[in-house]
Amino acid sequence: MRLINIGYGNMISAARIVTIVSPDSAPIKRLIQEAKDDGRAIDATYGRKTRAVIVMDSGHMILSSLITETLAARINGTGDTENEE
Repeated sequence: MRLINIGYGNMISAARIVTIVSPDSAPIKRLIQEAKDDGRAIDATYGRKTRAVIVMDSGHMILSSLITETLAARINGTGDTENEE
């Protein structure tokens, strides 16, 4: 199992990620609110602005303060850590 750092020492399993999306569009904002209402949202931003939403195969949505490109680079193994936190 490969773990990916999503910021502030929080790790998730790379194999369980379905998609990583930007939180700016209205449909994604609705999905985040629905996940919060259902208890499926995990806020890993530590009070910072949400810059990426990670959708897991379990239906959970993880909110991260790292940008989508940084997370994608970490998943692909290029190790972009310059934009962390």
